Amino acid sequence: MKTSERLLESTKELWQAYYDHPFVLGIQNGDLDKEKFRFYNIQDYLYLLDYAKVFAIGMTKTNDPEVMHVFAKYIAQIMDGEMNIHKGYMRTLDISKEELRRTKPALACRSYTSYMIACAQNGGAIHALTAILACALSYEHIALEMLRRNPKAMDDPFYGDWVKMYATEDYTKENIMLCDLIDRMTASYTEEQLDEIEDIFYACARYEKGFWDMAWKMEA
Repeated sequence: MKTSERLLESTKELWQAYYDHPFVLGIQNGDLDKEKFRFYNIQDYLYLLDYAKVFAIGMTKTNDPEVMHVFAKYIAQIMDGEMNIHKGYMRTLDISKEELRRTKPALACRSYTSYMIACAQNGGAIHALTAILACALSYEHIALEMLRRNPKAMDDPFYGDWVKMYATEDYTKENIMLCDLIDRMTASYTEEQLDEIEDIFYACARYEKGFWDMAWKMEA
């Protein structure tokens, strides 16, 4: 079993919890309270700032040009891609730059990003890559599951853009690249080393669940 397959297998119950989460279902069905989405949008914006830093730290932990290129590409994709969908919603939801500057990360957000950054700082490039992988993969799978359950989710006048962002072929290809990279980097790992990687991935998958809970409860 490839490392990426092992990681997904270890968290399949958590991923099912994402699919059935009331916040996720609200986006899927187009009936999520927009105040909840507004709260989420701000927190996810703050999250992505630290998420990009994990890739940046990871770049300092390797001399492999291929790994460095992937990390650099993802920093650009986050800052120029995912951030754009947030900026669009921020205009719609009347979220100002000043409000973003004033708002502090919620506890669930702060705990999650602090853990990812610590993994990157205290480990190597593989630890940084593993720390971001649960987020990258889960958003793709969530969006595709939304469309499986509700094929019209992409056409929703408000939430459709969010679904489109993570259900594209380009986003899937980027995740395939990440999985191929983690498989290559861990090809000669011992069982003990793989257990360490799996622990990081599982912890981040749990943090993902906590992030959805935080957004649903609007819990700062």
